Amino acid sequence: MDEEIPQTTNLITLGEELLDQAQDSRHGRAARSVRGGDAAMRQTLMALTADTELAEHEAPEDAILYVLMGDLRVITSDHEWELSAGDVVPIPQARHAVQADTDVVFLLTVLHR
Repeated sequence: MDEEIPQTTNLITLGEELLDQAQDSRHGRAARSVRGGDAAMRQTLMALTADTELAEHEAPEDAILYVLMGDLRVITSDHEWELSAGDVVPIPQARHAVQADTDVVFLLTVLHR
């Protein structure tokens, strides 16, 4: 039986590449799927330049945001989380926005039920 050998991904290196792409993008953002497809878990690495916002949107089912570098805020109508490199937070089950205070790279993990 041939098992597929998992690929390794260096998130810091990939994050730096995505940040370069975000700086060249007129939208100030770039993203790449790290794990996805038919998996029960999807992971996306995202880079935002300073002062870039992901406008208010619906919360995914179960999700966790982990900041690898930089500073950002997750904002709902009644709370705001200030996060820096190394911080992790479950995404609230409410409409929310993400605001980059500095150039930032974060990993978004979404679990599908």
